[in-house]
Amino acid sequence: MRPPFLAPVHREGWIFVGLFFICSLLLNQLSSFLGVIGFILTGWCLYFFRDPQRVTPTREGLVISPADGLIVAITKVSPPSELGLKEEKWQRISIFLNVFDVHINRIPMDGRIKKSIYYPGKFFNASLDKASEFNERQSLVLEAKKGREIAFVQIAGLIARRIRCDVQENQQVQAGERYGLIRFGSRVDLYLPEETPISVVEGQKVIGGESIIADFDSAESSRSGVVR
Repeated sequence: MRPPFLAPVHREGWIFVGLFFICSLLLNQLSSFLGVIGFILTGWCLYFFRDPQRVTPTREGLVISPADGLIVAITKVSPPSELGLKEEKWQRISIFLNVFDVHINRIPMDGRIKKSIYYPGKFFNASLDKASEFNERQSLVLEAKKGREIAFVQIAGLIARRIRCDVQENQQVQAGERYGLIRFGSRVDLYLPEETPISVVEGQKVIGGESIIADFDSAESSRSGVVR
């Protein structure tokens, strides 16, 4: 497996890298200082669009993190109406991605994409709780084995203004599979049935395609954590 700093760049990133590089050359003609800043930003752009390999746990019942980032909230809520989920409380695990996190999104479980919904909205800071309700978002409902349903939502943020989703309704998908991208700072919400044991806690960093968020088949109760 390649080291993180040698990870390939997502194909959508190359156009931005090219634009940053051309702007840097132009800025360098005006000022060497501005040129240096431009080339630093070009390097950051390469880093932002990195697409590393991940090792995904594959046991049935596991729910894998759909994104790299920080668990900013684990709450019990009524899911957005457009998802068409049962009218009961669901657990919402919210993952905030800053501009230095990998922004490739991954499928949390094996299954079939039952529903895909795009909601045009606002661009509040993605770390705020109201972003789940008001921000532009792309939602997917997945049907897994044993009739299990989960939903995961790509949410645009204050800077992020472009959500890319590469899967369609009725498509069969696998846990850890790449399915989309958000640029340049964003949030992913994961909706799980209320009784699902959660394996992460607020404030924890997770890795998309690797970290186990929950386990449907676990007898363990949801975990708690402390800062040490």
